[in-house]
Amino acid sequence: MIFSDRFCQWIGHLKLSRVVICVSVILFLVPFVTHYYLSKYESTLGSLGSNPMRHTLEALGDFSTMNVVDLKLRIEEMLRIKASVSTELRELEARRSRLQREAAAASAKADSAKAEHARAAAELQRLRVSADQARLAQLEAIRRDSPELAPPIQILPSRPPPVLPTVSSSSEVHCRMFSCFDHSRCSLTSGFPVYFYDPDIYAPLAGAEVDGFLKTTLRQTLGYNAHLTHNPNEACIYLVLVGEAFPFDKNPSSTTESYKLLLNETAVKSLPFWGGDGRNHVLLNLARRELAVGSGDAFRGASIGRALIAQSTFTHEYFRPGFDIVTPPALGPPGGDVWVDCAPIAPARRKYLLSFQGSQPPAKGRDRDQDKNLIEYLQGIEKAAPSQDMFFLQFECDPPVERRAVLHIGDWALCGTDRSRRAILRDSTFVLILAPADRVYTTTALLQARLYEALRSGAIPIILGGDRIRLPYDEVLDWRRAVLTLPKARVTELHFLLRAISDADLLTFRRQGRVLWERYLSSVQASVDSLLATIRTRLNIPAQPAAPTVGLPAFNDSYSPPKSEPQLVEAEQDETLGPLEAPYSSPAFRRNFTLGLLHGYELWNDWGEPFALYPQLPWDPAVTSEARFMGSAAGFRPLGAGAGGSGKEFSEALGGDRPREQFTVVILTYEREAVLAAALTRLRGLPYLNKVVVVWNGPSAPGAATWPESGAPVVVVRAARNSLNNRFLPFHLVDTEAVLCVDDDAHLRHDEIVFAFRVWREHRDRIVGFPGRYHAWDLNYNNGFLYNSNYSCELSMVLTGAAFVHRYYLWAYWRALPAAVREYVDEYMNCEDIAMNFLVAHITRKPPVKVTSRWTFRCPGCPVTLSADETHFHERHKCIQFSLR
Repeated sequence: MIFSDRFCQWIGHLKLSRVVICVSVILFLVPFVTHYYLSKYESTLGSLGSNPMRHTLEALGDFSTMNVVDLKLRIEEMLRIKASVSTELRELEARRSRLQREAAAASAKADSAKAEHARAAAELQRLRVSADQARLAQLEAIRRDSPELAPPIQILPSRPPPVLPTVSSSSEVHCRMFSCFDHSRCSLTSGFPVYFYDPDIYAPLAGAEVDGFLKTTLRQTLGYNAHLTHNPNEACIYLVLVGEAFPFDKNPSSTTESYKLLLNETAVKSLPFWGGDGRNHVLLNLARRELAVGSGDAFRGASIGRALIAQSTFTHEYFRPGFDIVTPPALGPPGGDVWVDCAPIAPARRKYLLSFQGSQPPAKGRDRDQDKNLIEYLQGIEKAAPSQDMFFLQFECDPPVERRAVLHIGDWALCGTDRSRRAILRDSTFVLILAPADRVYTTTALLQARLYEALRSGAIPIILGGDRIRLPYDEVLDWRRAVLTLPKARVTELHFLLRAISDADLLTFRRQGRVLWERYLSSVQASVDSLLATIRTRLNIPAQPAAPTVGLPAFNDSYSPPKSEPQLVEAEQDETLGPLEAPYSSPAFRRNFTLGLLHGYELWNDWGEPFALYPQLPWDPAVTSEARFMGSAAGFRPLGAGAGGSGKEFSEALGGDRPREQFTVVILTYEREAVLAAALTRLRGLPYLNKVVVVWNGPSAPGAATWPESGAPVVVVRAARNSLNNRFLPFHLVDTEAVLCVDDDAHLRHDEIVFAFRVWREHRDRIVGFPGRYHAWDLNYNNGFLYNSNYSCELSMVLTGAAFVHRYYLWAYWRALPAAVREYVDEYMNCEDIAMNFLVAHITRKPPVKVTSRWTFRCPGCPVTLSADETHFHERHKCIQFSLR
């Protein structure tokens, strides 16, 4: 135990000695080592020249002479200096960060000010251009001193027709519009009001009542007519439904079963607005039962004063050209879609070259002999015809037609049933129609019934004896483009003529025949509308303006979605594409009273729309170049003030054959507000943009999300139901002729849009756009038309997801396009663009125009679209097959 204690004491003394020895060595060696290296370092710096470090060391003194206490003090001082410097550095870093934030804020403010300056400069430029345009418009208005036109304001009479003395029977046959019609009741701005006598109250037949079907049908069809008025004091004409066939009484002294028609003249002349002589009254006799029973001129021998007669049977003696009107018999349905009842136009040549079905009339004398020789010659042609020319000629009905059913006027009776006759006509290239053997008749109901059936089935009518025949509404319809008329003496040249017609001409005849049948003869409504439109055309009274679609606003008057300013697209800031003008509507209703005079033929025979007045038409004529600047027109802005120019001058004016104008963008969307917002952003700064109409197809109203400004007024309308047909609704909000239909996910650059707009201005009757497609006959599979979107130089369609169309075609889509096509679009939610392409091509007989080299439109951030479905293209194949029926 004692040994252990001493050992520990020895170890403690040993450790203390070692510590003292180590400290002494350190205190002795450190000054020498430090002095050595500092001297060496100082000599090195001395060789390089003066250095602040040396002065600092000198100021501190020689470390070798310092004691431990001074060194400690120096170290503590240096630590304090270091802490102070660190604090100062941290403060400087904080200040630098603050300055950086302030600089970033100032930079953002500068960018905002720069953007605001750019917007202000653009707005200033727009105001300058608007001021220049307003100044030019003022000068043009002063120079021309002509008001802006609008739909006519009605000027109507306020009293019924005054009672005038009756006219003699001998004077009635000489009635014409200038001598027997009261034009004072039909002002040019009257709108052509028509009053219809209630057939349940006013019955002008003796001992018979008007057929209930006709009464109901006529009320229904006139109810859809824009000219109907219930105020007789303001009426221009008065329509009287006399009947479909008058009562007849057999004449026992006659051996040919002639019939005397009985008309209650007292009832007719007692009509409350007859005015003593019946002026401005139209007596309408629709033929249906007389096709089977038989009757002649319903008003032959009757005194009807100065009233017009509209019926399907007339004699040469009593027909008053330019006054009476030949109407077709009431064979079709009351109205509705008759397109599905038509036979296909192709192929050009069918099974039978010529067909005829009828029973020979009981004519006598020269007429009987002529028809007998005609029949013998036709039978000889049938026997001698080559094998490729098949005839179907039936001159006796099986079973024989009853004698009472054979018309006493020498008409050829119809054989078989409607179904059997239609089957033969659908297989016939031409169908023979023989004029009545009795030459006193200028037209008969049975002849027009044959014409009706032929046009419905696509068989081209050939009327032998047509040189003395009047056809329905022939004063406005050009029947030469749909019907071949030959004198009976040319029957020997008939076969030669039929063989000489080319396939292209056959299809042209057949197509025009279908146009005339569909629009003017196919239904009772079409026939009555055509009758009234014919009288109105005589009087040169414009039709009623076409009613636009009034869209339901998505927001009420007190609310509008908040707007945000979109960022300008850098790629387009430096590009000048045109002036930013204030909204400027296209001039409307400039041709209210001249359209029918200059283009009346086209209205009836080409465009097929004489029933309504439109603000503009794609075919409105352009002013000749020299007349534009010699006081005959306004709004023309030549390039470079007439000197022309390059890009800058070209972008400052549209030039061309048309005055300045703008376009409306119509966007169809379905509950995709983010995609819609991006679409509106892309329209910012687009030249010539008048307005943006957003058609909201969703069932719920758009939300309160922030929408970007597009640089033009934006109007959102809610559709009544979700339908792709809503893309082509003729909204009242559209004020321009040019309409740019755009999908909400279609990406178009401004230069592409402006270029397409310039091209459309020179091809206003066509579709001008971007995504091209084509359809072609598929020989490998189903022998039908194939829809294809592959890259090809073979283009036949331009999809309306990004295309310019004329405003008129929005109305035509709902008025001229068969309703079955729109129903098909709703059923499959597809093909509205194909339908519009086919419609425009059908009206104009021209292809669309594709611009730029772009083929498809991509939107990576958009939801899946309809076109991504695998069945999309299969449905579009079917759409083409359906549309070409």
